[in-house]
Amino acid sequence: MVVPAMDVLQTLLWHDGKFLGIEWHWWKLIGWIGNLAFMSRFLVQWVATEKRKEVVVPASFWWLSLLGSWLLLSYAIFSAKNSVFIFANAFNWIPYLRNLVIHRRHLKAHMTCLHCHRVNPPQARFCMECGRLLPVGIQTSASPPAVAD
Repeated sequence: MVVPAMDVLQTLLWHDGKFLGIEWHWWKLIGWIGNLAFMSRFLVQWVATEKRKEVVVPASFWWLSLLGSWLLLSYAIFSAKNSVFIFANAFNWIPYLRNLVIHRRHLKAHMTCLHCHRVNPPQARFCMECGRLLPVGIQTSASPPAVAD
């Protein structure tokens, strides 16, 4: 007797009331979402690097890192209750948060040319558009042109 393909597929996907052989609950879902957020950082960084043709780490990479690490830490504390898993995720969010702070300070440090209103990087002494000397100490909170975020 030939078993219909749908029955085989259903047996592989749903077995003993478990989807993919995994017993699902809310904390398991949070853990998997944390894993997906953490994994998606790779794709974000890859796309940004390919777009610029140089190594780029966009701010979204750090946001996904932060989200993923907090979700995994929550899962480790409230569901897995495994001290090794908790310790592995307890402190890795600190550099992600620090990098976001540094990124924000860098964006705030950009300077606007008083003549042509071009937003220039913090280290520039001359405007990249009109070539005039940039005033020292005058900064703008305007965001620079979008890079790869």
